[in-house]
Amino acid sequence: MGGEPVGKGVMWFVATLVAAYLVVLLLFRLLESRFIYFPNPGRASGDWRPEGLAVQDIWLRTSDNVKLNAWWIAADGAEFTFLVFHGNAGNIANRADIYRFLRDLPANVLAVEYRGYGRSEGTASEAGLYRDAEAAYNYLAGERGIPPKRIIAFGLSLGTAVAADLASKHPVGGVVLVAPFPSAQVVARHLYPFLPGLGLIVRSKFDTAGKLAGIQVPILVVHCTLDPTIPFALGEEVYRRAGEPKFFLRVEGQCHEEAALSAPEECRARLAAFLNQIKSGPRSSLGAP
Repeated sequence: MGGEPVGKGVMWFVATLVAAYLVVLLLFRLLESRFIYFPNPGRASGDWRPEGLAVQDIWLRTSDNVKLNAWWIAADGAEFTFLVFHGNAGNIANRADIYRFLRDLPANVLAVEYRGYGRSEGTASEAGLYRDAEAAYNYLAGERGIPPKRIIAFGLSLGTAVAADLASKHPVGGVVLVAPFPSAQVVARHLYPFLPGLGLIVRSKFDTAGKLAGIQVPILVVHCTLDPTIPFALGEEVYRRAGEPKFFLRVEGQCHEEAALSAPEECRARLAAFLNQIKSGPRSSLGAP
């Protein structure tokens, strides 16, 4: 008899925990965008006229009529143009050093500001970011008249999913993925291991791994071994899932999307070799991790 109240108490406690957990999952689902997109602190913070970088402000219109800001950075003697999609925090003005590095290869750079970030209009969403990428691509191929084979989709962290999506739908010369991840579900399981099942309710897919099969051009994966945000192992998984020809640059040390600034000589040499690979045509995989 004495065990019955105890048993009911245990059941009530377990039921309360389950209910609380379901509430947490529901709140995450409702507030998901706040856990993914970080245009702040200071949505328009940063140096919008960086020294030594000739930036031309470009304004784009997406297919759903959102006005986007972008930077066009031309390089003398450039044969390729990097279409760059940044990570999920800050804006294009916070990444001037990365754009300067790419320009000095030399290569042209179109740095895209997502909807809801920096000076762009709108609110960020996965489908919206993909539309932003298409608007930028259409600008390069249309108004700039840049041949698709000379456009390199270049993604940083969250932007790797955007670059992969674009390259799976439109012809490009190559794809560079810096600190990539296989999918949003995988990242959710990594960031919130104490919330089992979270990956199953995440609406945003950012399914880079699933889109790799649709990419038929050279892919370069760059990842820092001690990346504090996206584990090195996730970059390795993306590399394994990619088709040939593919290349991998392992950057030793702690860094994230700023890998090129942490190991400039290594990254410059690998990017130069990658662009030469595109010009010379298909070859076997090099630089595996």
